[in-house]
Amino acid sequence: MKKYNISPKKIFYFIFWTTLFISVGFQILDPNNPLKALLPTFIFIILAISISHYVSDYELPKALKKGELKKFIVKALLFTLLLSLTLALNFSFFPSSFSQQKMLMQQIHLSQQAQFLSELYKAFPSAMAIITTTCGIRFYEEHHKIEKVNAKLKQEHLEAHLKLLQDQINPHLMFNVLNHIHTLMQSDVELASTVLLKFSDILRYQLYECNHKMVLLHREIQYLQDLVAIEQIRWGDELDVDCQWNISNRDLVIAPLLLVPLIENAFKHVSRLPNTKGYIIINFTEKNDTLNLYIENSYSDKYKLNKKEGGIGVINVQERLQMQYPTAHTLNISHSDEKHIVELTVNLKEN
Repeated sequence: MKKYNISPKKIFYFIFWTTLFISVGFQILDPNNPLKALLPTFIFIILAISISHYVSDYELPKALKKGELKKFIVKALLFTLLLSLTLALNFSFFPSSFSQQKMLMQQIHLSQQAQFLSELYKAFPSAMAIITTTCGIRFYEEHHKIEKVNAKLKQEHLEAHLKLLQDQINPHLMFNVLNHIHTLMQSDVELASTVLLKFSDILRYQLYECNHKMVLLHREIQYLQDLVAIEQIRWGDELDVDCQWNISNRDLVIAPLLLVPLIENAFKHVSRLPNTKGYIIINFTEKNDTLNLYIENSYSDKYKLNKKEGGIGVINVQERLQMQYPTAHTLNISHSDEKHIVELTVNLKEN
């Protein structure tokens, strides 16, 4: 059996127009001939519905779309005057026999023209109230639609911006890894083959899993471990790398490639002093749905080349954290003359 759902808007209009019909009909009611008031009242209600809904359902949306509100106000006033005329005609030609005003007019012998103008003056506020009511409801509906469209556009803009930030990482990493493989091919083909296999895993992850808004945390960690392994092969004995990866909940998800720039920067900016072995410490823990990442690398300003501002790096991470975990993260970055430290905490359940 088909169910018919009546919207609150339809119920409101039914009550509104019924009440108006009764109110107008009562004001021109003739006790000696009650049916006489039905036809003019019915005609007025039809005109009122037609005029008011034309203004609210056609003129108002068109004005909002084109930004012509001043022009709409002028049109609305003209239609209000037209509705006032119909109401004044009703009260002039079909006055209630109970109307004290009618008796007063007869006593002072007002002309029919003066009576009509008086009725028109009194009818204008009522006509204004009718059109304002219908336009108010329509304006609320249009405003709600505009808000939904704006919210959708804002969401699409954020998603596009996130995709742009994510895509910035991919080619940067790809070139780095390919350069590693090219270098190894000149000295150690077997090791280059090992790196190439890990590179294929990295590509597979980025092509097939990173297209989603969220990825499993343990898959993101595996990806990071592959990147760290490639960097360790690249640096060899020149760098000490100490990594700890601890996860208690393998069902958690995280924004893909979010942490890559932080780890990549540690290898990129680790100190390269002569006769000194650099180090990197990566401590990744997840407990009670909260991710804690601690990255420390040896750092020195000596022999450091001046680089132009720009690139992705920390700015990329900060922007993505602000968009995807706005109230669920803390990021602290500090460095001294000897070391650089990054501490990140993210509640993965509050994204």
